Amino acid sequence: MSTRRLTVAQALITFLARQYSERDGHRQRLIPATWGIFGHGNVAGIGQALVESGGDMRYLQGRNEQAMVHAAVGYARQSNRLSAHAVTTSIGPGATNLVTGAALATINRLPVLLLPGDTFATRPADPVLQQLEAPFAGDVTVNDALRPVSRYFDRVSRPEALIPAALAAMRVLSDPAETGAVTLALPQDVQAEAFDWPEEFFAERVWRVRRQAPDPYELAEAVRLVREARRPLLVAGGGVHHSRAEDALAAFADATGVPVASTQAGKGSLRFDHPSDVGGIGHTGTATADELARTADLVIGVGTRWSDFSTASATLFAHPDVRFLNINVTGFDAHKLAADPLVADARTALEGLTAGLAGHRVDPAYAVEYGEDKERWEHRVDAALSTDEELTRPTQAQVLGALDALVTDEDIVINAAGSLPGDLHKLWRARSRDQYHVEYGYSCMGYEIPAAIGVQLAAPGRPVWALVGDGTYLMNPTEIVTAVQERLPLKVVLVQNHGYASIGGLSESVGAERFGTAYRFRAGDDTFTGAPLPVDLAANAASLGMRVIRAKTVRDLREALAEARAAEGPTCVYVETETADTVSGVPPAQAWWDVPVAETATRAAAVKAREEYDRHTRARRHHL
Repeated sequence: MSTRRLTVAQALITFLARQYSERDGHRQRLIPATWGIFGHGNVAGIGQALVESGGDMRYLQGRNEQAMVHAAVGYARQSNRLSAHAVTTSIGPGATNLVTGAALATINRLPVLLLPGDTFATRPADPVLQQLEAPFAGDVTVNDALRPVSRYFDRVSRPEALIPAALAAMRVLSDPAETGAVTLALPQDVQAEAFDWPEEFFAERVWRVRRQAPDPYELAEAVRLVREARRPLLVAGGGVHHSRAEDALAAFADATGVPVASTQAGKGSLRFDHPSDVGGIGHTGTATADELARTADLVIGVGTRWSDFSTASATLFAHPDVRFLNINVTGFDAHKLAADPLVADARTALEGLTAGLAGHRVDPAYAVEYGEDKERWEHRVDAALSTDEELTRPTQAQVLGALDALVTDEDIVINAAGSLPGDLHKLWRARSRDQYHVEYGYSCMGYEIPAAIGVQLAAPGRPVWALVGDGTYLMNPTEIVTAVQERLPLKVVLVQNHGYASIGGLSESVGAERFGTAYRFRAGDDTFTGAPLPVDLAANAASLGMRVIRAKTVRDLREALAEARAAEGPTCVYVETETADTVSGVPPAQAWWDVPVAETATRAAAVKAREEYDRHTRARRHHL
């Protein structure tokens, strides 16, 4: 048997460079690039191997380990989960900084390969720098913190163990149902150890991403349920996008007239102007979708994991006889809400369902009803997005309105946390299948800028917008430097409202009186009053190498956004809106969300909030 003598790190990089995924006859590199920040634990292993790989593996330099994972996740999502990036770090804090990003990837079912350095397998000195000493176990390291947030975890403690570990990692990364963060912990001495590898390990390997066909009995039952329903509602989740099932969904909606709502991950599954599209659902949804949900007798979930935001904490689906039909590639999600399961690929299942329903349509009166409701909601959206007052400071909704008026089908808009996800879910008019990119599975502050870098790498030539509030910007602005280094023309819209607008509103609603949610001077008695802090985030972005355009009025904003869209390098539009405790004019939440309120309190605000909380909890139900 022919062999090749390489170190473990060299063998791993050589192996990764020869892995491919394939779906529907289209093939692409499974791992085309590796992000890295080097220190002891990976500089002499993976770092040296990347140098030796020549042009076979692209290297991307990050500034923060968590941000590197976010960038990789953005890339994977834009690549329809068919291509992913690897991320390598040193041991110690470099490795533990991966945990948040790994959780985000796994929760959102998005593939990323994590290659953290680890302490010595041979233990020549104990402890070594950055080693966690666990008195109860000699084999525990900080990398074990990645176990619960990884879809697959292995520690490669011997060279020969790399072969089954690497193959298992590729299997999970290319799995349409069970993907997420994959961690291969690499002890630093093992990385540098040489081994005679079989040449077959380095042969090109294709991982075919299957489209699971529906079980004929489950499909027949699904057809029966839809035919018998008088008020069906389909809820599109992220699985529609992962499957590239948008055309199949449109064909289903055209044929049957069933209205289609969407989760945050599923928004854009239908274009906003499709007659069946009724917008976002749940706590951040539209009045149209939420009213349909309250009266639906059949709810068809496609590729959704049914989070509390989508179900309004189990209070939204109020019809006494409501049934659920869940189309999902995992039985775990397909059985939620005591649903009738249709375990299959979203596209394949929708095609089968459409064929089985040939000639069936919803009652014309039902289609007229939701069409009129949709038109009324669009008038509310127009009012919120209106930018007629050109010389005034814009509201946050007007910022979205100015962007909405500028973008075309090719633009991609990215957001993750704060008040913007709610405003976007209600108001944004998604023009293409991948324009709307809001990470709300983990709702991680600091995601937007690094994710935009990953999206830009996956979609070169397309305008990519990162919408960032001041709170999330302060948590993770460092990857601006990476965008500058890579000469990526991403656009950052930095909205300054001097505080945490989303949590401020939530705090007020639960009786916490906006405590600790504004950026203001301390008054000396644990309150924060007075003028906003003299912090210049625009100057900070400029200091990191980004071109910054300041917009003071609606007119300035329109001009700045147009200038940024045409820019060839990374550009930031900085705009100051009302403070975080000012009402923005966006329609309020159309459904509830469960955040427990103090059961006993002396302050009137908390007492009133508890009364309101108890009223809502009485509407909660278990769907059995």
